[in-house]
Amino acid sequence: MDAVLKYVPQKYLPETYLNVRIPGLGLILALILILIVGFLARNIVGSKIVHWTDRIVNRIPLARIIYVAIKQLLQGVFLPQTRAFRRVVMVEFPRQGVYSIGFLTGVSKGEVQNKTAKKVVNVFVPTTPNPTSGFFIMVPEDEVIPLSMSVEDAFKLIISGGIVSPSECNSSSTR
Repeated sequence: MDAVLKYVPQKYLPETYLNVRIPGLGLILALILILIVGFLARNIVGSKIVHWTDRIVNRIPLARIIYVAIKQLLQGVFLPQTRAFRRVVMVEFPRQGVYSIGFLTGVSKGEVQNKTAKKVVNVFVPTTPNPTSGFFIMVPEDEVIPLSMSVEDAFKLIISGGIVSPSECNSSSTR
């Protein structure tokens, strides 16, 4: 990391005044620089870039549809205040006898509900290891198995491909 010090003018280096070389100074300066750039990107520059990108993409017809859909999905996944994923459920998917973890996103309404004999709910089944893609399925409510794990624990389980198990709270009551 002393390569960072090559870009600092000699008159600003402590070695000039103290006649002592400070080991790791390049690393410290690099970390400080990263923190400053991150702060600026997140607060000042970053918000302007996001706003500018939104304006440009919203002017492109097909890109707007895709961008808005992905943006809403990511906000639902990563912003806790949206509560897009109401609860964790298990459904038989993609075929009978095979179960997948999904998230209850709402109750089907309108034409979908009118065409089915049973009450149908909306479930998002994310893929592993990228939970931002997945399958939207409509399942009869009586075929959905509610789970007691948190949305966060379910995402850990999905992203890890089943390697990270959620904490088993109330495991006896779910059986």
